[in-house]
Amino acid sequence: MVAGASRFDKLLVKLGGVAHSRAMRRVVDAEWEPTVPALVQMVAVAGAPRLRAAFAAAGLDGIRPAQAVALVPLVAGGLHASDLADRLAVSRQAVAQAIAALERHGYVSRAANPVDARTRIIELTPRGRQALRVMRSNALDLEKRWLQTLGQRRFDELRKIMRALLEAESGAG
Repeated sequence: MVAGASRFDKLLVKLGGVAHSRAMRRVVDAEWEPTVPALVQMVAVAGAPRLRAAFAAAGLDGIRPAQAVALVPLVAGGLHASDLADRLAVSRQAVAQAIAALERHGYVSRAANPVDARTRIIELTPRGRQALRVMRSNALDLEKRWLQTLGQRRFDELRKIMRALLEAESGAG
């Protein structure tokens, strides 16, 4: 790997939309090869505009794709903020900020914890469940586009590879 590439990969993670295309050209021009994790992040970031548009089309305002990720673990039931942070592998501060914004816009609510009255449980609202349906539909549309691009064999291999990497990282803890 070229010296400084890890710093560059961090920069790529922060880029989105057209900016990441220009960054890729600079990478190629500079003969830098982005790491696979950076490429995975760039693919994820590239889907954000479509998800934002899908939220807007569904009348779901005040939610960003990065915040929406916090809704996913709540599908199985309410969670304490620290448990949500653990499941998302992010800081408690990041969860607190996301949940405050999601609560302000009606995607989650906080309810008394029946086990510990000193704490609150974060739960999905009907609006939060609607946002999850939009996210799922958007993800399925994205998979269809990837399937068309890759073909069935390569798409199935991609899924298998991603699961193997996820399993390896989960065990690397």
